[in-house]
Amino acid sequence: MIDIMNKHYEPNLEEVSEFIRNPLFDALCEHLTETYQPICKIEYSGDTLAAGWNVKFRKAGRALCVIYPRKHTFTVLVVIGRKQKERVEQMASQFSPKMSEIYHASREGNGQRWLMIDLREDDALYRDTLQLIQIRRDSR
Repeated sequence: MIDIMNKHYEPNLEEVSEFIRNPLFDALCEHLTETYQPICKIEYSGDTLAAGWNVKFRKAGRALCVIYPRKHTFTVLVVIGRKQKERVEQMASQFSPKMSEIYHASREGNGQRWLMIDLREDDALYRDTLQLIQIRRDSR
């Protein structure tokens, strides 16, 4: 089992999956890979709010999302920028109550909202997260 905080040992994606132990992580990675053919990088962050190894998915020079591993769960960061804001707000009534809560609870700064989404199961929140990633990709 890897130590997600050990910056001297870079885990691979399989080891990150073993650490999380939630099949939804593998499903999300597979979905992102098949749908967008992104660059996937595992990077260490010393950020006090999200320290440790994380998984970044990028396409065409922009971040699609960042995944922060936790035991049995993971957090997905999706940044909603100026280009995505209008479309996301038009769709707000279609989002699950939990996603609406996350969106409205996030602060806006420099025209962006940083949505930290804790995922545990294939539910409405997961599907909303996939939609946000799609909006992010479409708004180049």
